[in-house]
Amino acid sequence: MFSNNQDKKPKVEDSSSTSNIGKGTTIQGDIITTGNISVEGEVKGNVNCQAKVALGSSSYVEGKVMAENAIIAGEIQGSIEVGELLTLKPTAVIHGDITTNKLIVEAGATFNGSCRMGVSVSESDLTYTDELEETTGEYAEPESEEETQSRTL
Repeated sequence: MFSNNQDKKPKVEDSSSTSNIGKGTTIQGDIITTGNISVEGEVKGNVNCQAKVALGSSSYVEGKVMAENAIIAGEIQGSIEVGELLTLKPTAVIHGDITTNKLIVEAGATFNGSCRMGVSVSESDLTYTDELEETTGEYAEPESEEETQSRTL
């Protein structure tokens, strides 16, 4: 008589908790969480967070970091995908590509890689290939200084 005909879908639990990985702790494997995560230790694997990631100055991540928001003060060997705001603190060292909507880089932060901004992570095209582009195999002589000047005038 009072039946509810709505589809019964499993809910993704919304977690407002924060998981902590302390200094001196090493995690080997991927981390997936719906809540916030704070890392001061070492992670050898991917970090996938649907909320906020905070990597402290003593943290080291060897893998991909994906989050809605992130504050990075440690070192990352891998790519970063952030849906909203990524903040790189002065002690941050990034060796990898960044995709984010908004980026704050504080003085002193080190970043080696490419960066795509203003796009949501879901819109980004992060497919990489190891294949070389096809070339014609022809050798082109470098232009002389006179040819370069005449072309630019």
